[in-house]
Amino acid sequence: MRSWAEAERAEVRRARLRVSVLVGVAITLMIAFVGAIAYVVMVHAQQTEVSRELRYNATYGVPGIAPRCAWVFVLEDGVLHLGPLEVPRGFPLRDDIDAVRASGTSLSRDVSANGTEYMVLTSPGADGTTVQAVFDLRYQLADRAHLLQALIIALGCGLLVAALIGLGVGRRTLAPLADALARQRRFVTDASHELRTPIARAYLRAQLLAAGVPADQRTDLDALAKSIRGLADVVDDLLASAQLDQRDGRPVDLADIAEAAVVGETERAAERRIALTLEHPGRPVVVHGIETGLRRAVDELLANAVRHTGEGGRISVRVRAVGGVAELVVADDGEGFEAAEAERLFERFHRGDGGRFGVGLALVREIVAGHGGTVSAVGRVGAGARFTVRLPVGGAGVGGVRERIGSGRL
Repeated sequence: MRSWAEAERAEVRRARLRVSVLVGVAITLMIAFVGAIAYVVMVHAQQTEVSRELRYNATYGVPGIAPRCAWVFVLEDGVLHLGPLEVPRGFPLRDDIDAVRASGTSLSRDVSANGTEYMVLTSPGADGTTVQAVFDLRYQLADRAHLLQALIIALGCGLLVAALIGLGVGRRTLAPLADALARQRRFVTDASHELRTPIARAYLRAQLLAAGVPADQRTDLDALAKSIRGLADVVDDLLASAQLDQRDGRPVDLADIAEAAVVGETERAAERRIALTLEHPGRPVVVHGIETGLRRAVDELLANAVRHTGEGGRISVRVRAVGGVAELVVADDGEGFEAAEAERLFERFHRGDGGRFGVGLALVREIVAGHGGTVSAVGRVGAGARFTVRLPVGGAGVGGVRERIGSGRL
């Protein structure tokens, strides 16, 4: 479990990393795009130049007088003239010469031989001759290799520069977010501290007033004191959430928390004739965390189910430990919600078609995530909803486990 401050810092770091990666990828892709264009332009220019050279040699070249890295072979009256220059192994291509002589049409091809590549053009010549021009591409290939090496080096340097730029951009871009989160946390802490004293005084005055009136007139004052006590609990929860820290965590029995939540909603459920049941393994289901925060999360899930279950409906709460994970499920057969809304229910201020308001559920997710767990929702319109909280099992056990009501079912 991490503190909210640690979770916020981790989220800011992840956001900075994402910004850095995006900036780095953008700059790298830009360099790669420019380099690819340069390479394609260079290859096209080389191909055009060599093709022009071959056509010229095939038209005007004479064996032995061709320029460097080029050879011209002429078949005249059945005699193949090679010229005095040393001819590369495998040339001339006699099959191509015979094919052009028979068809009267030019033939070009690329040939890989002798550790390099050649461009070969065979075409009909003047006076019934057949000419084959060969060009060695070794120097062009070397130029391409050098260009690729330069591009790879440029990409490496560009990636490093992009990473540095991305880190700088991420810091500058997300610095206001980090500052806003810190200010928000300080505001919650300060406001909670300031509110605790007047709330405590109001609660004390309500108790004193209730003690000074007859028992038959005490109902409204008791309800007022209970409401003030609930407000104090909310403030305490906000303060605990803002200051949530690993060292404040302790073993907490999730089954006890669920039982207390069910007891708290029993009266309201009975007024609407809602059958409210609790199922647990009959022994503590221990997690490590802040009890007030977890209690707030479970209370909100159960209150949410009661709000959205019609009269005569059913709500079940189940707690169990499965494979090192403590699982709490709150299921109802109420109005439900669209399947597509399941994830958005946990967004702040989101109101889905099913009418489940997202502020309380957003707080549930924050509390559960702060304890290293997850919360998910499944539902269908008119067929109810099921919320599942999963937390890592931890702690050495919880003392003072309250006696279960009945045999584990309320």
